[in-house]
Amino acid sequence: MQTEQQTQHFDSDEIAKFEAMAEEWWDPTGKFKPLHKINPIRLDYIDRQVKLATATVLDVGCGGGLLAENMAARGAKVTGLDRSPKALAIARLHSEQSGVSVEYVENDAETWAENHAGHYDAVTCLEVLEHVPDVPRTVAACAAMIKPGGHFFFATLNRNPTSYIKAILGAEYILGWLPKGTHEYAKFIKPSEMNSALRGAGLEIKDLKGLSYAMLSDRFSLSDDLSVNYLGFAIKPL
Repeated sequence: MQTEQQTQHFDSDEIAKFEAMAEEWWDPTGKFKPLHKINPIRLDYIDRQVKLATATVLDVGCGGGLLAENMAARGAKVTGLDRSPKALAIARLHSEQSGVSVEYVENDAETWAENHAGHYDAVTCLEVLEHVPDVPRTVAACAAMIKPGGHFFFATLNRNPTSYIKAILGAEYILGWLPKGTHEYAKFIKPSEMNSALRGAGLEIKDLKGLSYAMLSDRFSLSDDLSVNYLGFAIKPL
């Protein structure tokens, strides 16, 4: 018998985790503080590759809209997908208040891809893949929606003892950046596994960078250290 996670394209338990803290999406000192710290880095990284001012972008797993709205503020035409009604309500409210237009849709990549093949200049899937039931399936759905020559941006967590210490023990239990249980170590994704999923989806990986945290300066920066957080992009061949 198939489980719920096998028949759905999303994990209801993972959605529930983020529903519980959805009201804090736009609080830079709240439970999403780390995302607020890395968001400018992510935005600049994406903008250097696709020129957001003229791009049509799909943000998969957009949550409360932190990345989606900021991409739209730089001129992109952005659609944000998420399976959390509460997070989307927060995203829509903030969009109305800021005056930055974003289309928010309650859906997942696999279902949305059925009617949006080759539709977007770029698809972003940041800090999401470690929460989905089937990483290769989600990556393939994202790839299907990208125009030839378009970009797929991803960011996730590596799986090794260092990432367990820093991302779970450190971020959740010691620093208290995230509620305990936000991440499951077994769902972290090694770069080799990410590469395999990208190749399986017909994408060509072009860059991989680490996101490193310096405790003394309380800042994140791009680095060559992939041991914990990493992000990158791949291209759909012409």
